[in-house]
Parts: sequence; C-alpha cells; structure tokens
Amino acid sequence: MDIRNIQGYASFFMTIFLVIVLYGYIIHLYRSEKRGERDYEKYGNIALDDEIDSKPIEENPKAMSENEEQNK
Repeated sequence: MDIRNIQGYASFFMTIFLVIVLYGYIIHLYRSEKRGERDYEKYGNIALDDEIDSKPIEENPKAMSENEEQNK
C-alpha cells in the first residue's frame, strides 16, 4: 500500500469521525435544551443585546456565594 491509499483511508475515516462528533454535539444541545438545563436562544441574543447595562444571561453561582460570604 502506498502513501496515497493511506491518506485516502485516513481522510475518509476522519470525515466519518467528525460527522459522528458533530451529530453527537447537536443531539447533546437538543436534549439539554429539551430538559430545561439551558436555553440556547438566550445565548443567541447576546450579539443583539450588547449594552453595558444589559442583564446577564445566567447568574454565576460562584460569584453569588462569594457575595453572600462578604455580606456576613
């Protein structure tokens, strides 16, 4: 087998692998949005609502716990 055949097979299998990864990621996004874990439409609106005083998409739980400790 020469190098051209090996490159052809590698290219074919890499394409198949990347298609599987892409579909897996799409399914992950769809399922997490269906379960209510994330609302990805809010993330899509970030470009439209880009003001300095805009409300954050999600609250940062780490920052909230730090604020509570400082207020004590």
